[in-house]
Amino acid sequence: MARSRREAGGVVAAYQTIAEVAEAEIVEKKSRFIGRIAPVADEEEALAFIAEVKAAHRMARHNVYAYVLRGGRIRYTDDGEPAKTAGMPTLEAIQHAGLEDVAVVVTRYFGGILLGTGGLVRAYGQATKAAIDAARIVVVSRCVDIIVEVPYSLYEPACRLAGDAGARVHDTDFAENVLITFRMLDGTQAPFLEKLTELTRGQSEIIATDPFDAAF
Repeated sequence: MARSRREAGGVVAAYQTIAEVAEAEIVEKKSRFIGRIAPVADEEEALAFIAEVKAAHRMARHNVYAYVLRGGRIRYTDDGEPAKTAGMPTLEAIQHAGLEDVAVVVTRYFGGILLGTGGLVRAYGQATKAAIDAARIVVVSRCVDIIVEVPYSLYEPACRLAGDAGARVHDTDFAENVLITFRMLDGTQAPFLEKLTELTRGQSEIIATDPFDAAF
């Protein structure tokens, strides 16, 4: 029979973030703008990332940053540039891309030519967009894993059931039997659990994990 470790609760909406740190550079009138973006889970991680980039670019004229966290938590700074010419366009580029739980630092090495307020806005926005374009964007959803051990004869039928239910094979362990971990969106697992129980005739223990956030 199916056994669930899932706690009560509704389905959480998916959101977009990035998979790993990415970096890109643009040059505007001899000034170098290096955009670096990272996935962050909370403000502590965002500030640690910002501090790391600042330490790596101590000699830069400016290290402008912005971050967006789920729940509407945002923060940005112009780091010595004229007000709203650096941090704001960096933030707006993140928001335009629809990303959350990310932090961006744009490092500027001054090239000796003033850009003016319009030039700065464009350069910081473009550097942020370049970093975003270099990143691998993923959709994070509320998921559950379904874990079941089946004989080899039921491996392919179980996978077909999973595909029909919108689940994906996340992991397999081929031993005396096959231990399969399926991953699927939370809230969609009930019909799959029922069909999987029918397929195994109740002879296999089926575990549904607690919901968690994962790229899916």
